Amino acid sequence: TMHEGHIVSAQELTVLLQPLFTQSSRNLVLFLQDRLSIDDFTYLSESYGNRNPFQNQVNKLFTNLLQEILQSSPSSLALPAVDCEATRYLLSFLQKLGDWKLTNVTNLNISQLELNASEGNLLVVQLQPPVSGLKQISTLEAIAENDKLIGRVTMDLQERGIHFSVIYTAVRPSRISRRTDVVAELRRQLMASEEEDSVSYPPLNVTTGNSTCILFYAGNFSLIANNSVFIDLTNATFVTANVDTSASECSGSNTTLSLKYTKPVNGIDNLEIRFLMTNRFYEGSARQWSTLYSVEIIQDEAKFAKFSVSAISAPAEYSFHCQLVGTNNLYPARLVPANDEAKTWSVFISMLQIQGFNIENNQFSYASDCTGFFTPGIWMGLVTSVILVWILTYGIHMITQLTTNNRFDDPKGPALSVPQTE
Repeated sequence: TMHEGHIVSAQELTVLLQPLFTQSSRNLVLFLQDRLSIDDFTYLSESYGNRNPFQNQVNKLFTNLLQEILQSSPSSLALPAVDCEATRYLLSFLQKLGDWKLTNVTNLNISQLELNASEGNLLVVQLQPPVSGLKQISTLEAIAENDKLIGRVTMDLQERGIHFSVIYTAVRPSRISRRTDVVAELRRQLMASEEEDSVSYPPLNVTTGNSTCILFYAGNFSLIANNSVFIDLTNATFVTANVDTSASECSGSNTTLSLKYTKPVNGIDNLEIRFLMTNRFYEGSARQWSTLYSVEIIQDEAKFAKFSVSAISAPAEYSFHCQLVGTNNLYPARLVPANDEAKTWSVFISMLQIQGFNIENNQFSYASDCTGFFTPGIWMGLVTSVILVWILTYGIHMITQLTTNNRFDDPKGPALSVPQTE
């Protein structure tokens, strides 16, 4: 039994998930979302009444159970949560503990899933992240779509007579409890996690002679090959340095970061990933710009996947930074498949920072972020301010046009006659 507000550590999560590896049914479905909290189930279901986004059986039962617990509690209650660090590497953890056949499930291939019930199957469903920074209705619609996808997957497996277990979790919480003690504990967890991401390991550097010509950093660097094989390259790239960068090339106009891995996972002997960058002068801005224009993946020196890149550029003196980069359509910087082989790959890079030109003191220069400065909220504030200023200016102008009479009737004299010309 856990006390309220308890943060489940990675070790405790291992104990809780242990029955999944000992039961007769070896089918596990992992629904993974970017942000989610227990409060989302109660808040959204209570706030929107008939528009409750949780309609499938799994989420509806969980929502009703939570509401019963909260209603029966004599005071405010903060339920336990799972440590962010434990959920972040949950997929890698599950693969290490079980002999699973990993399948990446999308909204399009649910009906085409082919599962061998006699073997262990790990189905990974990447859910749509709720829209942040916009109206709450956007978050409601995103979670409602995720709920429908969860319902379709679970119903399809039930109709086939396949026994399975479900894990629905997220990389980080979307809400923080208002309890002071719980807030402090959760904030410490989040701050520690973010601090560990930023200082746990240095960036990868490629040198020519005594100078550094390429710097590359990522909080998470992972791939899915052939829509089924998960490859986590974070540790091999930045921690253990089990990567060969000798094929990288540097010049003043073109730079190629080559990352070669030997047997990153079972079934793949060699894997090379290339980041191709260029440095050009653009007359429109009258300055040099560095651009990451292509990413290439070569598997076993035979399979070649090529991606064109959108929205990854920065002034040549700066580095480039982006929170999420990959093949998902919702990421701010996308890798778009440029050939048929690339369509079988999924790429996920978080906290990307890269620089291939003008590196000084072996450190990243000022980072140009992929997120634009003028967000929808800022534009709305500017437009509203302009309208209010215009109304104020018009009102002052009208007040200054008011005039008073320069002549008045004298009750003791003749009546005042005003000619029509006046």
